[in-house]
Amino acid sequence: MDMLLDYGKAFLVGGLLCAIGQVLIDYTKLTPARILVSYVVAGVILGGIGVYKPLVEFAGAGATVPLTGFGYLLAKGVKEAVTSQGLLGVMTGGLTAAAAGIAAAIVFGFLTALFFRSGDKS
Repeated sequence: MDMLLDYGKAFLVGGLLCAIGQVLIDYTKLTPARILVSYVVAGVILGGIGVYKPLVEFAGAGATVPLTGFGYLLAKGVKEAVTSQGLLGVMTGGLTAAAAGIAAAIVFGFLTALFFRSGDKS
């Protein structure tokens, strides 16, 4: 039963974040790229001031998988690196924390490009 509750929390929070993005696409003149960047920046800011961590603890993957979770991960990595390495951690912490996700995106993007051919929609 606890697992089902965890899935429900993740679905609700992740769905709410996605619904907000859809509303922004439908009812504003913001481009999808600007919305994506705004989500990452919001995750960095909320993670930096400590507001996003309780949401991650509550919703798990529902809060870490969307782009706000990527921003949160960058902020968390910078915080940890600054405490252990000092000022140099500002430059290295975010990329170190997100390295596995970035590498996976590059590898899977490359593999997808090998098997599929891009083309026009028409």
